Amino acid sequence: MVNSCLAMSSSAAMIREVESTTMPNGIRVATEAMPHVRSVSVGVWIGSGARRETASENGISHFIEHMVFKGTAHRSAEEIARIVDSWGGHLDAYTAKELVSFNAKVLDEQLSDALELLADLVLHPRFDPEDIEKEKGVILEELKMDVDNPEYLVHETFSRHFWKNHPLGRSIIGTKSTIRSFTRPMVEAYYQRVYEPRNIVITAAGRVEHARMVELVEKHFGGLRKRDVSDQEPTPRAHAPLILKNKRSLEQVHLCMGVPAYPLTDPRRYACYILSTTLGGGMSSRLFQNIREKHGLAYSVFSELQLYRDTGCLAVYAGTSLETAPQVIQMTMDEFRRLAGELIPDDELRRAKDHLKGSLALSLESTSSRMSNIARQELFFRRFFTFDEMVASINAVTPEQVREVAQDFFSGRQVGATVLGRLDGFNLSQQQLVC
Repeated sequence: MVNSCLAMSSSAAMIREVESTTMPNGIRVATEAMPHVRSVSVGVWIGSGARRETASENGISHFIEHMVFKGTAHRSAEEIARIVDSWGGHLDAYTAKELVSFNAKVLDEQLSDALELLADLVLHPRFDPEDIEKEKGVILEELKMDVDNPEYLVHETFSRHFWKNHPLGRSIIGTKSTIRSFTRPMVEAYYQRVYEPRNIVITAAGRVEHARMVELVEKHFGGLRKRDVSDQEPTPRAHAPLILKNKRSLEQVHLCMGVPAYPLTDPRRYACYILSTTLGGGMSSRLFQNIREKHGLAYSVFSELQLYRDTGCLAVYAGTSLETAPQVIQMTMDEFRRLAGELIPDDELRRAKDHLKGSLALSLESTSSRMSNIARQELFFRRFFTFDEMVASINAVTPEQVREVAQDFFSGRQVGATVLGRLDGFNLSQQQLVC
């Protein structure tokens, strides 16, 4: 049975016409009509990313994302590249902890061809053994490039210990040993387990008609049959690690400090966004103003939220000198305690809300961003939130709610930290991280 729904915002400034349909085989299709543009962005989304992997499979989701571009049953890698170049469009893919995306941006007249190409990539990858061996070398070089980036390395080290013994703590790209171990049977087995219609969402935004999109999906994906697979994933448990990692080649000390946060679907997420924005979400944030502007201790300092289906993390990053690292850590801890103990002043709360609403509006200006937006809402919420709903939720956050969130996050011994750099004589104790 095919179910369809229509959701629209009442705001004249941000009317969004979104329709969704569930196909007979379980694939979900969602579109947003933007009649004033000539382009359309279309994406095929796999609703599980790196966290579906076992320890021996670590990196295989990302590996498959690469491999589909190496050739399909109908096209070579060179033919795929030539087709996209001839359109003047854009073809991309990426892997995250909880999803994989294959997407294209083309002129509206090329929508059918773009979806056919995406279907060929997703449904008919060749997984040639020779190509698999070649791609291992490419990804191993990508891994070296990432590890050479200290900001990436400190975050990966922090996550590995914060989500200890859980897939969320593993690198999306994998390790040298797991990448080298991949074989065609391993790749094929994982692909068959995950690329299943009930785990697929297809979205489009731009000059697109929903009924036409449903027809195209039925044409190209209708033959994909449901498989009897388990989608159970272990629930993560956060830890509060203290990791000091020496890397003498670095000029700076890189810090990552974090605490457990709410899942993505928790109704308190808007207060959580306000908290993170106030703490380190922009140039007027407390950490930026105090650590960078007033004391000149860091060039880069910010907070970030990593929210997942069943858990989350609020983290702070800073790059500083060895001599000033203890002061940066102390100032960050002081802000944690201050947010948990005091109400945010009205003017600061208003700035945080305006920042979030402005960022939200600007993030929805392109067809590709709206295509991604409706995909994430379908994947994680199974419903569409209008712009007005999200703005109303932001506006409804009170100082008391922000403080309650801060008291949940910044209490006891929940703060974990990773310090990376040339750590000659540096010392940090768990007691210094107690709120």
